[in-house]
Amino acid sequence: MATINLALNLLWFVLLGFAMALGWLVAGVLLALTIIGLPWSIACFRIAAFAAWPFGRVVVKTEELTGDLLDANPMAGLGNIVWFVLAGWWLALGHVLAAVGYAVTIIGLPFAWQHLKLAQLALLPLGRQVVDADLAEAAYDRNRMEALSRMRRRF
Repeated sequence: MATINLALNLLWFVLLGFAMALGWLVAGVLLALTIIGLPWSIACFRIAAFAAWPFGRVVVKTEELTGDLLDANPMAGLGNIVWFVLAGWWLALGHVLAAVGYAVTIIGLPFAWQHLKLAQLALLPLGRQVVDADLAEAAYDRNRMEALSRMRRRF
């Protein structure tokens, strides 16, 4: 699977990933110039890395990755609302429209799927992490086993 991900990432990067990553980097730098925009600039840099090299990686909530619901940042929710109103909805709409365009052909389906993941991240970027799919699956399994263990102790 790693070979396929590498091939798809290289094709993605050459065809459109570099331009998308560059756009997200520019947005991150512009936001970083303002003190208020720093949380979103960090998110833009994270999205830029994901936009450049998306195959084999997934977007997860931070608390799902750690298994600790206390990791949820309440300020991330407020920041996501501001982001959604000012920029997130139209960025996500652009990714969804690109996904529809790629989904017209069978060859474009993997690229359409990546655009949908980017749309999800563009909607609500704060409180999310981009990780390798294997790491996310391992964290999910670990969290599920810990939850089962806690349930058994109760009974």
